[in-house]
Amino acid sequence: MRTSRLAGVATMLGSATSNQVGAAVGAHAFATIGPAGVVAVRQFVAAAVLLPLARPNLRRFTWAQWWPTLLLAAAFAVMNLSLYTAIDRIGLGLAVTLEVLGPLAVALAASRTRLDLLCAAAAGAGVYVLVLPGTASDWPGIALGLLAAACWASYILLNRLLGTRLPGIQAPAAATAVSALAYLPVAAVLVAHGRLDAAGLGYATAAGVLSSVIPYAADLTALRRVPARFFGMFMIVHPVLAALAGLVLLGQALRPHEWAGITIVICVLAVNGIRRRSAAVVPRRTAAPAGSPSGGSPASWRRGSRTRSAPTARAGIRTAAAPRSCG
Repeated sequence: MRTSRLAGVATMLGSATSNQVGAAVGAHAFATIGPAGVVAVRQFVAAAVLLPLARPNLRRFTWAQWWPTLLLAAAFAVMNLSLYTAIDRIGLGLAVTLEVLGPLAVALAASRTRLDLLCAAAAGAGVYVLVLPGTASDWPGIALGLLAAACWASYILLNRLLGTRLPGIQAPAAATAVSALAYLPVAAVLVAHGRLDAAGLGYATAAGVLSSVIPYAADLTALRRVPARFFGMFMIVHPVLAALAGLVLLGQALRPHEWAGITIVICVLAVNGIRRRSAAVVPRRTAAPAGSPSGGSPASWRRGSRTRSAPTARAGIRTAAAPRSCG
């Protein structure tokens, strides 16, 4: 289990870094194709890469697989558009800081101990210090950032659910395809007005690979290795990476209070990580029955059953069959 958790953490860190570098690269295309155009190209690139890799058989999807896939597609579409519009209005660091409140909400909702709540509260304080909103703040931009946060929280929970119902990266592939179809009118308008120049298309394409293809697949893999609440807490690292990406790629210098906020976030992550490592022994010795998967439900373990239900067992078989090159 320890090796699986470490692999999950490494996967989440790579996903987060790729996501923020892609967001910074995509911001360079705002002047020509706008945030909606960047999101449209992102979705097209993601669909073009993920569909051939995953090859989901959409005709065989059951309703139990379709409804979370459609919700995930809606989360993709709204999350990306609201985030990129917020980046255009209030900057990368602040927009991503607001967006990360979604994973923080997941961590709070799943908290079971006082230390979990203290970690979440300290992380929230770090986010506030990092942002320091004032009367001159762009409130529409902030509202868009919060909308992206709500979509990200939904993304985490839906990906967790779909990880038990579809193998490999079929879920993000199918959801991205649906989202890409929704953005076809945006692409048609850009083409009609001659706004799809080479530079903007190049930046948006790079953003599609870095911020869509890699994170979608990596997050699905990570959520099979770590609990949803730990995933939510770890994603607090995104403001840190966004601030660094903004500094290096967009020339956005950090102020003292921003460095202070980053330091608080890093300390919270360190405390939370140490606590999770020390508590990991308890489920293995007392809660998890022999043969239970590392990602199984603690509630089902506490019921005392040593045999998985048929649906769970089938989901485990499908997950194990996922191609390693895709996940």
